[in-house]
Amino acid sequence: MAVIESHELVKIYDEEGVPVRAVNGVDVSIKRGEFSAIVGPSGSGKTTLLNIIGGLDEPTSGTVSIEGTDLFALDQNERIDFRLHHIGFVFQAYNLIPVLTAIENVAFILQMQGKPNRECRQRARELLESVGLSDKIDKRPNELSGGQQQRVAVARALASKPDFVLADEPTANLDSTSSANLLDMMAELNRKEEITFIFSTHDQRVIDRARRVMTLEDGKIVSDETREPETA
Repeated sequence: MAVIESHELVKIYDEEGVPVRAVNGVDVSIKRGEFSAIVGPSGSGKTTLLNIIGGLDEPTSGTVSIEGTDLFALDQNERIDFRLHHIGFVFQAYNLIPVLTAIENVAFILQMQGKPNRECRQRARELLESVGLSDKIDKRPNELSGGQQQRVAVARALASKPDFVLADEPTANLDSTSSANLLDMMAELNRKEEITFIFSTHDQRVIDRARRVMTLEDGKIVSDETREPETA
């Protein structure tokens, strides 16, 4: 069953009076449990497409359906609430809250959902243990390495038990060892818990791990390949 369905997505930006089609008629169907990568050169529309699928940006035209819900039929507040409960995000720059500890960063999403504080901390603790950070739960972001911060970001993305996780260039700021460790962890979560991951990336290490690779050029999908991933 498809978790995400997009139809004829178009996104046009106005750059100094010149219309630019960042996304140009994209149809995508993502099934539960996929480990997919959207790839292409800079300016191909990868991040724009990911942001539209996640409801962070609105398309000029076209539709996105998530578990049967038309994302852009929702008003802005409804969309924010929908994202909070259904979509996990991992960003290139981590986007952790500097004054909060690792456990507080992960619990924050659950607190926004109105969950009891004890439940929030217990879930956050379990997630941080699952990503190998049981000894770092009380550390703030500036006390963690880049790889550790990104692991906290993954734990945070999983906190609400989302339908899928969108990861925008998650390895871009990491060294090769941290990247490999992060990808191992995400692949394990995908394999054991069937968590759906969709990456936007130009990192060959991510592409090699993906089981499905969609290539964008000039805002269009020019190839869509399903294959066996390489292992570490």
